[in-house]
Amino acid sequence: MACRVLLVEDNPASLELMRYLLHSGGYQTLLANNGQEALEHLSRALPDLVLTDIQMPVLDGYELLSHIRSNPRTRGLLVVALTAYSMPGDHERVIGAGFDGYMSKPIDPETILDELRHFLGRSAAGGTCGDLD
Repeated sequence: MACRVLLVEDNPASLELMRYLLHSGGYQTLLANNGQEALEHLSRALPDLVLTDIQMPVLDGYELLSHIRSNPRTRGLLVVALTAYSMPGDHERVIGAGFDGYMSKPIDPETILDELRHFLGRSAAGGTCGDLD
């Protein structure tokens, strides 16, 4: 069974690149342009991983994470921040907010799938979808 990843990104070019890379790696993707759209997806189905931008309109990544963690149905989801924030302290702020991981932009197409496998391998879902090749 392929892993399902919810991609949350407001930049259409970045969203399409990530979708393409994940599909090429065997992942199924759900796409959202902001945190509100992501919550709508989560009300219908739970992915194995949520990969979200931080700075977005409507609901940003921190607000999305807060909604996810406050809902008993979604609180255990694996949520990884994908962000261009790279100033000192940004990584610590992201992890301190409750994200399960941090990936920086711009992404490296050569390593993105390995990074996702790393996160999925640490989760409860890792046994069903962390071994994709």
